[in-house]
Formats: sequence, C-alpha cells, structure tokens
Amino acid sequence: MKINWFELTKGIIKENPTFVIVLGLCPTLAVTNLTINGLGMGLAVIFVLSLSNLLISLLRNFIPNEVRIPCYIIVIAAFVTIIQFVMEAFTPELNKALGIFIPLIVVNCIILGRAEAFAGKNKPLDSFLDGIGMGIGFTLALTLIGLIREILGNGTITLKLAGVGTVIDVGAFLRNIFGEFNKQSLIPKSAIVMMLPPGGFIVMGTLLAFFQYLKNKKAEKEQKMKAQKKQQVQASTGVPAGAPASTGAKPA
Repeated sequence: MKINWFELTKGIIKENPTFVIVLGLCPTLAVTNLTINGLGMGLAVIFVLSLSNLLISLLRNFIPNEVRIPCYIIVIAAFVTIIQFVMEAFTPELNKALGIFIPLIVVNCIILGRAEAFAGKNKPLDSFLDGIGMGIGFTLALTLIGLIREILGNGTITLKLAGVGTVIDVGAFLRNIFGEFNKQSLIPKSAIVMMLPPGGFIVMGTLLAFFQYLKNKKAEKEQKMKAQKKQQVQASTGVPAGAPASTGAKPA
C-alpha cells in the first residue's frame, strides 16, 4: 500500500488550516493563552479529524447524499465523546481549561470541511493521512500562538500535563544563559493583555501578516525566476523579446 506523502504534509504548511485557509479561529483565539492548552486542543483535533476522516471515507458509498452532513456530524460526535472521556479520566485539569471547546469540536469547520471536501470523495488511506496532516498543522499553529501569548503575557512556558512536565520561567532561563544586564530581566514586564482574548487577536493577526508576507515574497521570487528563464531561452534561440514566432510558411 503506497503512502501519499502529499496528503500527509500539505496541511502542515501549504494548506495550513489556521494560517493559510484561516479556519477554526474560535478555539484558536479562545484556548491559546497557555502553550499546553494549544497543544492539548491540537492533539484532540488530530484524534477526531484523522479517525472521522477514515470512517467517513469507508462509509462514503453508503451515506445518502441528502443526509450526508447529519451523518458526518454523528460520526464526528462519536469520536469527540471518546476523546472527552479520555481527557476527563487522564487530564482533568486540561479538560477543565479547554471547557466547552472540546464538545464544540463536533461542529469545528476544519473537521466538517475536510469530511465534506475530502473524506467523502477519496480513499480511506488518503483521507486518514489528510486528517493527520491537517491536524498536525492545526496543532502547530495553536501551540505557536499559545507559546507567544504565554511568554509575553506571563513570562513562562507551560509544558505540564497530567502531573508530568514542567513550567519554564523564560526570564530566569535566559538569565542563566546570558547573565544579568544591570540587574534587569531579559523579559520585559508581562503584558497581561496577551493572556486575555484581545491578545489572541493581536498574535493571530501578526502571524497572519507575517505568513502572508512570506507567501508574497515567494511568489515574487518565482515570478523573477520565470522571467529569467524566459530571457535565457530567448537568448539561446536568438529570438528577441516580443518578436512574433516564425510559422515556417513561405511567401506567396
């Protein structure tokens, strides 16, 4: 069985659901005040998205077209219920922190969108890989936003889950490496706004602008490369730019 690596990797960068397609912004802005919250939410989405894609793809020829959306929601809700029970049992603190946003995975537009646009029309393996790839891209985006917000808002990086892990004091960590500068912290006074909902909008908007800038620079570079290649072809054939191509027809 051949693995389609494109389906697995496209959701990480090229079709990232958060920074490129811009879907699922409700949990993205709401739960990312801590690094571990973004990571935990992302892992839950990977579980639900990959398995729901797989099951929907397996059932795609048996689900009537007229009721496909309700059927998709039922399948997704089953996996959301499973992950919620698991989190309540093993990570109760994280489950409490994420709150209502775990049940709301059922109607997350990323999951419903992939079910409608991909899983309902493609093979099971490709659908499963698509779910994992999109889930990884979503997880990386949430973790990055949570990391930035927590560092700026609290000066820490929380990597503690179910009693395992630690909370890193970023200021103390940097001072241990670089030493003191006039007895001042290398991390400025915490910006509390970053831990509040407006901080989510600020970080999200900044990252969207940054990735759009990179996308534009890449497009400009590709355009320049095409123009240079065209000039090289014209130079090698001796045809000046803008000259009409010869048809080879003899004059009457």
